[in-house]
Amino acid sequence: MYEPILHVVLHQPQIHYNTGAVGRTCVAVGAKLWLVRPLGFHITDRHLRRAGLDYWAHLNWQVVDDWGQLSSHLPLERMWFFSKWARRPYHEASYRPGDVLVFGSETQGLPASLLHAHWPRVLRIPIRAEVRSLNLSVSVAVAVFEAVRQIGWLKVSTD
Repeated sequence: MYEPILHVVLHQPQIHYNTGAVGRTCVAVGAKLWLVRPLGFHITDRHLRRAGLDYWAHLNWQVVDDWGQLSSHLPLERMWFFSKWARRPYHEASYRPGDVLVFGSETQGLPASLLHAHWPRVLRIPIRAEVRSLNLSVSVAVAVFEAVRQIGWLKVSTD
């Protein structure tokens, strides 16, 4: 598998379609997808693979049992946590290759304990008050493409 430009973590995702769409975004930029259990679906779910279409075979991904196991693989000091409760906008962070973008479940977001422990690295995607939150897969795409833009990876393809 390829060396990932970024790591995308979905902490206890619930909806297979969102996870499949996030997987597609990861393939598009060369990011690794990490899934932290429990999951609201089975990895073998045909809907998960359908949402990722034929890109799933190209996805660099890994499932871990809990936050502790994830922390043993990825450096906490490189993690950016996303929450609607944060004050710091996502585009004010300085992203580097190998950074870790962490997102919570569609129904609960990230646990308060994680947010409090890492508050200086918690970011938000500003949206109007009329909208409670963005879809998980949309939020991941917004953050990932800002990170790769800052890293300088984005290039116009002539293929």
